Amino acid sequence: MDLKNVDTIRSWDKWKETLGKAVNIGEKIGLSENTIDSIGTKVGDFLNANVDPENREQRVLQELWRSGDDHDRKALTKMLVNMVQKDVH
Repeated sequence: MDLKNVDTIRSWDKWKETLGKAVNIGEKIGLSENTIDSIGTKVGDFLNANVDPENREQRVLQELWRSGDDHDRKALTKMLVNMVQKDVH
């Protein structure tokens, strides 16, 4: 995810596109689905702790992230990965 480019973070569609590209690259280099999900959960933890949501969608994601336990966060990560995979393919 391009954290240096503020426009990427602000725009929900750009954010999804960037995330989708990252997942696609992971798949192309042979990362397993479990590895991609694990990395996604770590990225979610980082974003939750360090990035102020720039739009409504990201704020909802942050609220869901904060309200859930580890199992819920992994499920949310999996759903986000599935969502962006469908957008890319």
